[in-house]
Amino acid sequence: MERILLCKPKMSGRELDFIKPALAEDWAVPMGPDVTAFEKELGAVIGAENVVALESGTSAIHLALILCGVKPGDEVIVQSMTFCASTNPVAYLGATPVFVDSESDSWNMNPDLLETAIKDRIAVTGKTPKAIIPVALYGMPYQIERILAIADRYGIPVIEDAAEGFCSRYQGRVLGTFGRFGILSFNGNKMITTSGGGALICPDKETADKAKWYATQARESYPYYHHEVVGYNYRLSNISACIGRAQLTVLEEHLAHHRHVQEMYCELLKDVKGITMHCNPALEYDSNFWLCTATLDPELRVRGQENAYKEVITGAVGGAAGVIHTASSATTDCQPNDNVEALRVCLDKANIEARPLWKPMHKQPVYKNAPAYVNGVSESLFKVGICLPAGPYVTDDDVRYIVDTIKESLN
Repeated sequence: MERILLCKPKMSGRELDFIKPALAEDWAVPMGPDVTAFEKELGAVIGAENVVALESGTSAIHLALILCGVKPGDEVIVQSMTFCASTNPVAYLGATPVFVDSESDSWNMNPDLLETAIKDRIAVTGKTPKAIIPVALYGMPYQIERILAIADRYGIPVIEDAAEGFCSRYQGRVLGTFGRFGILSFNGNKMITTSGGGALICPDKETADKAKWYATQARESYPYYHHEVVGYNYRLSNISACIGRAQLTVLEEHLAHHRHVQEMYCELLKDVKGITMHCNPALEYDSNFWLCTATLDPELRVRGQENAYKEVITGAVGGAAGVIHTASSATTDCQPNDNVEALRVCLDKANIEARPLWKPMHKQPVYKNAPAYVNGVSESLFKVGICLPAGPYVTDDDVRYIVDTIKESLN
């Protein structure tokens, strides 16, 4: 059978309807009318007027940090349990990430720990952190109202990383529209795709125009190329925007499908002892369930568990188009439990893609010297969590097959 992927992109069938006219009119260039149209259509969907289409969510975070005035030597507070794209742009600017751990219900930034971190950084450095980046982990909303209230007390802008949470809502409002800036991603495996791409949600037109200027090499108004600050080649291409416009026509369908798959997992696994699906923790949360995630009881026994981590992985486990650096060891000092790895292997042998949760950034060797305010939640979740397929190509029969495979894998 064809491999069941975590979130394989599905075309709407209308992509060529947008691409062909663009090519016929020679708009196969970095910018064009479809980029502007995509920004307007995207803004209408999320309820924001000032949206800047970019080549990636990572570039959107980078520009948001620049627009917040982040410079070398500054500090930026980042949720620790996240993908590296939330954190790396801080390092690009010569600033230092300050990691804040999660709360146990949403798995996202713990507001109490956030305030502890702010107070301590001011006491230690004499300076206030320049920005706060909460993350919508796997689509789950964060406590944005509490985070904003804390940020406002100290005058710190909030950059919402909603890359995984496109059209997730908190108290009925779309993520990315609460803070100073919002970040979206349209990478190949996201809720909709532009092949690769992202967007920066800005507070006003002036800021959006400045973001566009930075994203197109920061050129001054001379008849020749004159630059007074460093700019970037970050704008979304016109052809990619064509794909995005077509994808918006099936957005609601994709959202409904992801939530349906989540409901199926919950129903089919509800009586399986030792496996717990991660669900909306309260009524104000409305996750898009970009990926469906579960936790495994440490006492759960999985077939082949005794062989977990015995060999160095030779291929990429998700993402990176297979580009990896061969590890020097099969294990690290912070990794999922043996039963999680054993279940991943069992699913892989059944042609099902699964992967562990994001490894907390404060446990990544590259950030070993960064300040971290931890409570053990993200590390404990990383030990027991697994991501299951949820994309638009995952059928009801696929979900049943995945659940049957999980059940058969248990000793």
